[in-house]
Amino acid sequence: MTTVDLSRFDNAWYRPGPTLKRALWALVNAWVLKSDLPYPSAFKAALLRAFGARVGRGVVIKPNVNIKYPWFLSIGDFTWIGEGAWIDNLAQVAIGAHACISQGAYLLTGNHDYAAPRFDLMIAPIEIADGAWVGAKSVVLPGTRLESHVVVAAGSVIGGRTKPYGIYRGCPAQWTRQRVIRQADVATETAP
Repeated sequence: MTTVDLSRFDNAWYRPGPTLKRALWALVNAWVLKSDLPYPSAFKAALLRAFGARVGRGVVIKPNVNIKYPWFLSIGDFTWIGEGAWIDNLAQVAIGAHACISQGAYLLTGNHDYAAPRFDLMIAPIEIADGAWVGAKSVVLPGTRLESHVVVAAGSVIGGRTKPYGIYRGCPAQWTRQRVIRQADVATETAP
């Protein structure tokens, strides 16, 4: 039976960006985004943009957020990124508008091929559509597409493609019911 030989691991094919850019980002990420200090969200968004992220208007980024590579990140208008969230984006992560990534959520774009003797690195993007909510301490796996207004319940592990307005929970997360947004709340919010 063949065994894993980590001494043969080689991910030289993976080039996420220039070394100096990655080093500068690591410092900014550690000093500002991963900090417990309450730096303003607008300041954090400006730093992300300076490093190549596409960040919409009104984005809220709480303290102690970890973002691997901002040049592989897009965030839509009025999206919230909760305290302690980790966007481990070795590949593109696209988060839509009015989405919520709750406290301690983990967006994971990298994995390893457990069937390969060299334990090869594998990456795949994540797409989170408008209005979706990734609950606290949830894990979103590589290659996942969360459709419009999907809810991933706290502590769930989700992979693959979801149905719009679905509520998913568990490990692995399964569809449990349809998300219904009350019309009365919408009418009240738009009233003069």
